[in-house]
Amino acid sequence: MNVVFTALVFLLAQASALHFYLPTGNTRCFYEDLPAHALVVAKLEALEYAENANEYFKTNNLKVQITVDETFDNDHRVVDSNSNPSGDFTFTSLEAGEHRFCLTPVYQDGSKNKWHRIFFDLAIGAAEDYADSKSLRRVDALTLQIKQLNEKLKEINYEQELIREREAIFRNQSESTNSRVVWWSIIQLAVLVGTCAYQLRHLKSFFVKQKIV
Repeated sequence: MNVVFTALVFLLAQASALHFYLPTGNTRCFYEDLPAHALVVAKLEALEYAENANEYFKTNNLKVQITVDETFDNDHRVVDSNSNPSGDFTFTSLEAGEHRFCLTPVYQDGSKNKWHRIFFDLAIGAAEDYADSKSLRRVDALTLQIKQLNEKLKEINYEQELIREREAIFRNQSESTNSRVVWWSIIQLAVLVGTCAYQLRHLKSFFVKQKIV
């Protein structure tokens, strides 16, 4: 797994990491030239500064507004989302050109006048080539689900084959039984006809002997 992950990481066309400080509500932007149909994976971690402890810490109340605009297309916005303080987001560029990435720390409860340390890692590569460790775990989970579905399909196919075999056996037995019934009916009819013929002959002989006819 580690070998696969390392190989996939080397397939990335570009990777950049940012580390900056920003007050609440302020925006920091930077620019990247992206090729067409490139998968952009950004990892984000935003921390709040606590003056009393003189350190930065995570808080779920903090959000980071992320926007991505195509500067070559009249600032057409392709991404506008509020990200968790720790996580990642992905999007695929539709066209080649310069894109503007902007980050703005905000609070859900409207808090202001705080400082934040923001780590922002950006990886750019072919959409079909990129996968990080989280993606690999997701792929593993999907692979497991696919294997389970394949096993279920095999079981269903096996049961269907058994049903077909049972239907074939039942059909053969039914045809054999029907055939025997037909032959038995023919035999009974032949015996009945023979018995009737014998009785008629015997009666005729009896009537002749008795000089009735």
